[in-house]
Amino acid sequence: MKKNIQKAYCAVDYAFQRIGGKYKGRILWVLREGCLRYGELNRAVVGITPKMLTQTLKELEADKLIIRKVYLEVPPKVEYSLTDTGMELIPFISQMRSWGEKRMSAS
Repeated sequence: MKKNIQKAYCAVDYAFQRIGGKYKGRILWVLREGCLRYGELNRAVVGITPKMLTQTLKELEADKLIIRKVYLEVPPKVEYSLTDTGMELIPFISQMRSWGEKRMSAS
């Protein structure tokens, strides 16, 4: 499922179309340490509904920022991890996190 992405007018616009929103950055941040299953992600990303988690994971996969690996076993097992492209974003998300922490403590 590829979401309808508007034309990007600059590189910043392009980047925020892919990682902007309420949950994408948080999901990428949680996955920085390795593979997680759906239930683990659901517990780690506080406040996200199962429907929104599924939709956001599909969008991140379509943008090639995460990999979804399905194991053919019963019960079904699915793991999510970052692609190399997704890993490239972690230093930037870390900087944004530091900035946010600083601003939050100043408030």
